[in-house]
Order: sequence, then structure tokens, then C-alpha cells
Amino acid sequence: MKESPAPVRKRPIRAKPRAQYGALPFRRDPGLEILLVTSRDTGRWVIPKGWPMRSKSRRRVAALEALQEAGVEGRIEKAPLGDFDYLKTLKSGDQPCRVTVFPLEVTLQRETWREQAERSTRWFDWQAAAEAVHEPGLQRLIRDFALHMSAGDTTTA
Repeated sequence: MKESPAPVRKRPIRAKPRAQYGALPFRRDPGLEILLVTSRDTGRWVIPKGWPMRSKSRRRVAALEALQEAGVEGRIEKAPLGDFDYLKTLKSGDQPCRVTVFPLEVTLQRETWREQAERSTRWFDWQAAAEAVHEPGLQRLIRDFALHMSAGDTTTA
């Protein structure tokens, strides 16, 4: 019996992870809810995130991405929740990324925003949000954040 050849990757994987910054948009009324957006390429549920920007802090980039991708504004924490890793598919090849995530308490959700035609948004209770995302590290961050919030803390991080 002939063995099948090993699958051939069409695109190389770059070894070094690139930095991205993301926001975890949330609201607390009536209970803890997380806002997720769909990715443009696959339609998977993700958080707003993007590449570093010149002369902008990590948390400012995260807040701008939340505004552009989900149409939300609010109070973004200075300290990140943590990081998660994922593989981004680019035309030049698959790129490992490490996303530093900042909690963003949403105070305003716009009726129109920049990427509205390219993405869907949806509020999830925190358990459903953790199940909706595919990245295990992001699932863990959502669960840890919810446990932190349910511990009676009035601060977000």
C-alpha cells in the first residue's frame, strides 16, 4: 500500500510572533456581556485588534480598533488583561501573532462606524463569548476576566 505524501503548505509560516493590540469590549448591565466582532476573512468571532501604530500607545491602538471594527467607545484600562497567540493568514504567508488585550468598558455604541459593512457585532454573555472564540488563549482571558469581575471587584483589571 502506498503512503500518501505529506500535505504541502502553500504559504510559509514565519517563526517570530508579531505584536498586535486588542480590546475586550464589555458592559455590566444586566450581567457581564462581551462584544465580539467577526473577522473579515473567515467570519469567525474575534475581538477588535490591530497592528501597532506609530506614536500611539498599546491601549490607544486597542481603543481605536474597537471604534473602527465595532463602533464602540469607552474607558480602556491602563493595564492589559494578558496575551493570547493566534495564526493570522496573510498574502505573504501565515504569521504568528501575540495579542495584548486591554479591557474596554463600553459607554457608547455608535449607530454607524468605519468597518460596519465588513463585520458583524454581537453582545454575548461571557460564557457564550468564551465558547464563540476559537483561540484557547482568548477563551482563557475571557473566563479569567469574568471570574475577576464576579469576585465583586469594581475595577476592571
